[in-house]
Amino acid sequence: MNGNGLIRMPELFFTGQNLEGNEVVPSVRTLGDIIGIFEDRETASGMDMAQTAYSVSSAFPVPEGTPGGLFFGITRIMPGKVGNEYFMTKGHFHRNEDTAEFYWGVEGEGVLILMDRNRNVWAERMFPGSLHYIPGKVAHRVANIGVTPLVFDACWPSDAGHNYEEIAAGGFAMRLKEVNGLPTLV
Repeated sequence: MNGNGLIRMPELFFTGQNLEGNEVVPSVRTLGDIIGIFEDRETASGMDMAQTAYSVSSAFPVPEGTPGGLFFGITRIMPGKVGNEYFMTKGHFHRNEDTAEFYWGVEGEGVLILMDRNRNVWAERMFPGSLHYIPGKVAHRVANIGVTPLVFDACWPSDAGHNYEEIAAGGFAMRLKEVNGLPTLV
């Protein structure tokens, strides 16, 4: 309700796989945008660089950097592989390293790949209904290991920021690859 006792309509709508509304910011990453994260450059060179690898729709109800605010996003990773590596997000640390984040699975199958500051890597299986707490000082990326799109939601502090540059320069200490038909950290 507003101050006049009237019930307001929401400005954002969650439709399961999408976030809609006037304040939603869409983003699309093509294979060409993220090709540098994959090891098998020879296979990659023969692929369609314009194909969508993943998309994100986000809501930023307060300005970035606002203490105490929350952002919300929905990511949709397409199925596919470059060589034996699954399509995945770029991965990042937070600029404000003490901030945490939640991810939860909506559709499909995936793996959340995590790496701490000592470059220790571990992973958690993602599926509809799975809930994942990502602590501060931990880099994270998600891979789609299924044959349908992987959809997951995220909620993070508005003052977290994203440090993509560190992962772009140094990568993760392990890669998620299909080995003997199974997703495996190597």
